[in-house]
Amino acid sequence: MTATTTFALVRHGQTDWNAAGRIQGATDVPLNDIGRGQATDAVTPLSQYQWDFVVASPLSRAAETADIIAVDLELEVIRHLPGLVERNYGPAEGLSAGPKLDALRVDGSYGSFRGAEAEDSVSGRGLGALRELAEDYPGARIIVVCHGTLIRLSLMAALERDIPPITNAAMSVVQFNPVSGWTATVINNELLDADTLDAGALAAL
Repeated sequence: MTATTTFALVRHGQTDWNAAGRIQGATDVPLNDIGRGQATDAVTPLSQYQWDFVVASPLSRAAETADIIAVDLELEVIRHLPGLVERNYGPAEGLSAGPKLDALRVDGSYGSFRGAEAEDSVSGRGLGALRELAEDYPGARIIVVCHGTLIRLSLMAALERDIPPITNAAMSVVQFNPVSGWTATVINNELLDADTLDAGALAAL
């Protein structure tokens, strides 16, 4: 039987740029104290499941969130994968709402800006990193700490459904099987409705 690998995708805690509404993207902005508290709070929902280890984006806000979670759950952070870095927003990074940011919008789009990494590139990187983990650790239960847009776009591509914005330190639980593909049981800390749950995914939890 082909092994199913389970992932908890966790967004990093808050940064000062989050609080100010500035676009971070690939810019390496550290956690603030609120974000560190959110990382600690994320341990409670994660502790409802069993996990084997933690993996993180190399950006410091995700890496520190992962370290906090790992210590509290008595796990080890074993890898920092470049494929898990947040979407690169190019010249929009560091900007908040206003004329400068509006001038960079693509066709008036809320989330796309001139010079930003394409959405399919982001989801391709994210899902590629998760598939790499599934290949290297088949059947493992892995906490992956990364970034909101990367999580949302990756889940939209994997599950072929709309995904809401991912909040700081929120958990999404998904499963990957090389034969049957992707399923999900929790999105953004919300348990999915029973009629959307895959019986095999439930059995894996």
